[in-house]
Amino acid sequence: MAGSTRCESEVVAGPGGVTGDLTIRTEAADDDTQAAQVQVQYTGAEEWYTLTGSPIPLAGRSVEQLHQAVLRAAAQGADDGVSADHLPH
Repeated sequence: MAGSTRCESEVVAGPGGVTGDLTIRTEAADDDTQAAQVQVQYTGAEEWYTLTGSPIPLAGRSVEQLHQAVLRAAAQGADDGVSADHLPH
C-alpha cells in the first residue's frame, strides 16, 4: 500500500455522540484486507476506543484519505454518534 499506513490527528468533535477534544488514529490493517482500523480517544486520556464499524474497507482510498473523512465526520458530529456508516464510500 502506497503512502502512510498510520495517521493520527486531534479534532474537536461536533454535537451528538462523543463530544469534545478527541485524538483519532487511522491505521492500515496488518493483513491484506485493504481495510483500516480507526480508534478514538479523549485527547490526553489513556484509553482508546474502536470506531463502530471498524475496520473500514479502504475501497480505493488511501489511509490518509480515510483518515481525513473520519476527521470531517467527527468535526461535523451526528445525532446518533459517528460510525463507519457516516463516511462516504
